[in-house]
Amino acid sequence: MAASKRGIWGWMLFDWAAQPFFTVVTTFIFGPYFVARMASDPAVGQAAWGYGIAISGLIIAVLSPVLGSIADQSGARKPWIGFFAVIQIVALSMLWFAAPGSNLIVPLLFFSLASIAAEFSIVFNDSMMPRLVPEKDIGRISNMAWGLGYLGGMIVLIFVVAFMAGSPETGKTMLGLNPILGLDPVTGEGDRATGPLSALWYLIFVLPMFLFTPDSGKGLPIGRAVHTGLAELKSTIGEVRQRPGILRFLIGRMIYQDGVNALIALGGAFAATMFGWATAEIGIYGIILNVVAIFGCLAASRLDTLLGSKVVVVISLVLLTIATVGIVSTGPGYTLFGLWPLPGADTGGLFGTPAEKAYIVFGLLIGVAFGPVQASSRSYMARSVTIDEAGRYFGIYALSGRATSFLAPFVVATVTAVSGSPRLGMAMIVIFLLAGLAVLLRTPYPAAVPVKPSA
Repeated sequence: MAASKRGIWGWMLFDWAAQPFFTVVTTFIFGPYFVARMASDPAVGQAAWGYGIAISGLIIAVLSPVLGSIADQSGARKPWIGFFAVIQIVALSMLWFAAPGSNLIVPLLFFSLASIAAEFSIVFNDSMMPRLVPEKDIGRISNMAWGLGYLGGMIVLIFVVAFMAGSPETGKTMLGLNPILGLDPVTGEGDRATGPLSALWYLIFVLPMFLFTPDSGKGLPIGRAVHTGLAELKSTIGEVRQRPGILRFLIGRMIYQDGVNALIALGGAFAATMFGWATAEIGIYGIILNVVAIFGCLAASRLDTLLGSKVVVVISLVLLTIATVGIVSTGPGYTLFGLWPLPGADTGGLFGTPAEKAYIVFGLLIGVAFGPVQASSRSYMARSVTIDEAGRYFGIYALSGRATSFLAPFVVATVTAVSGSPRLGMAMIVIFLLAGLAVLLRTPYPAAVPVKPSA
């Protein structure tokens, strides 16, 4: 039975609550700060950040399907979300202590812990969706929720660059103001404060989901749920092998999502390395991407209903591939590996060189596509399973998104460390996007439709 409008909005606000962590901590503010200012060398910083993402991704990959299966047996999802919310909030708050020149390991540990808790919460939140809305509305609601998340992330990002994160050189924020609360730009306090700010935002805006969104009924006691859930997981893994459409979808998503995760997590830090962007430039770049992402998700919500989730995912992967090739092939005075010269002097203003303007253009393609590729993948899966198996299959779905999620950051970090070239490291992402797309093109839609044997 479908939930009330208030219940659906409560579920959608989970994305609004969760997204600032990914926007201002992982991608646009704290991540670039870690790479460019905490580390002694940007290449060392990008490698360390990549390894941190890889380690947390490995833990998420191993445990997500276990938790999904346990959730199906214990019934209620909200207690699990609440448990991981506490961990995420505490870990994010500890990022305040990541001062320039301090040990890189401690903030990486807290960032990884926050990432793990955030992703586990997403497993439980996603598995609630099939019970809340009719099948025909799944794609629309999924993309709208994702767009709402980007709106929340953008609002927090604007607040950070306008009022919190000042330039170490001028001491002023993007608006020419002194940072609020006496935050010291020299020691990166505005950048470090994104951790506690994201924690507070999550605490406040996750509450409507707890208050208004209906949960599954109570199931087995936790002890029996764990035992039964683990047995069910083993059965589900065997069952997936007998459902070739779903298996192919999960393998394809495993590959392309690895590339998407690496692009999102490392894109801001890469721009900081390539162009020497400070917090203001990275913040504005992030705002541009989030504005475009909101409209991308709104458009995808209609396309998903009209054309299906698979079409939206395929289009998104093509755009992301083009964008990734574009950003790694852009340098001083050229783009597309020099095939397109970009003459012109630095005007001295924001994004003053032609190469930076080209980077922004390619970034717009990322903004259009990186929301829909994830939201429509979620609706693709939701349309391919029944309500009763949603928890365990969304656990496997999370596994497919994280099973090799350590691999792309690891490859990017390793190629960067060995070659000393962040550009060459980021280029490895293209391989993951194209390989995942190739598998997806041969996957039925919905994925539960059996693959017909070849003649």
